Amino acid sequence: MAAFAEVTGDRNPVHLDEEFAAHSGFGARIVHGMLTASLLSCLLGTELPGEGSIYLNQSLAFRAPIFLDEEVEASVEVTAVDVRRRRVTLATRVTKPDGTVAVSGEALILIE
Repeated sequence: MAAFAEVTGDRNPVHLDEEFAAHSGFGARIVHGMLTASLLSCLLGTELPGEGSIYLNQSLAFRAPIFLDEEVEASVEVTAVDVRRRRVTLATRVTKPDGTVAVSGEALILIE
């Protein structure tokens, strides 16, 4: 968390300060939303569609907080393929251990 805050400049205390976060609406520190979203970037660039894919667009809806001790799963599902334009549209989501979708959205990828 500290490294992500340092790189991005996002030092919101709800991510970094235990005492502040304890008095927030979340009751504890939460993971940066964009750190969570970066799991999707990793998945798209390494697995599906994989190497050589170029991110063109991503919508994101942050639906539930992710706490520091939670493991999450990032997943994507192809929803459309435009062969002529070499574009793939994918549903994207990050799911918490209890099945709650914490982040959902849609990505548009150019296949090189």
